[in-house]
Amino acid sequence: MAEAVRCAGGWLFDRVTAGWDVTVLTPDRADPRPLRILGARPADLDCALASPVRGPRPRAIAVCAGLYRSDPRVRRMVLRALDDKAVEVTLWDGMCPVDGGPVECPGEGAWLPHRLSMAARAFKAQAMAAAAVPADAGGATEFFRRGEPAGV
Repeated sequence: MAEAVRCAGGWLFDRVTAGWDVTVLTPDRADPRPLRILGARPADLDCALASPVRGPRPRAIAVCAGLYRSDPRVRRMVLRALDDKAVEVTLWDGMCPVDGGPVECPGEGAWLPHRLSMAARAFKAQAMAAAAVPADAGGATEFFRRGEPAGV
């Protein structure tokens, strides 16, 4: 959860304020308060992957690249989403810098910047404090990859 807040917290907040219904699936049962500060609903990853999808299918999913690499169930979910051209797939990775300009990671393609709104920065700072993430870990820009997770 802390990594999601650090690497994608501002982007999550900006999506919520744009009217998106944001649910964050986490493999840990950490305090949900940091995600709630961002306006996102926390949910258990294992429960979500084991349950059939009810209601409307997601229009977008964002996944930590490390979780994509390590969990075959997450990998299957991402690959199914990629088959559905109506679903936006976004990957983020805590191994690459959060701020400082677009980054090329070997074999992984270009990282696309998302410039955080001023409100996103403020709410992300509060969420990071609630998640015990050092304040210097955040920045004004977060980086993501879209589409096929080739090389991940």
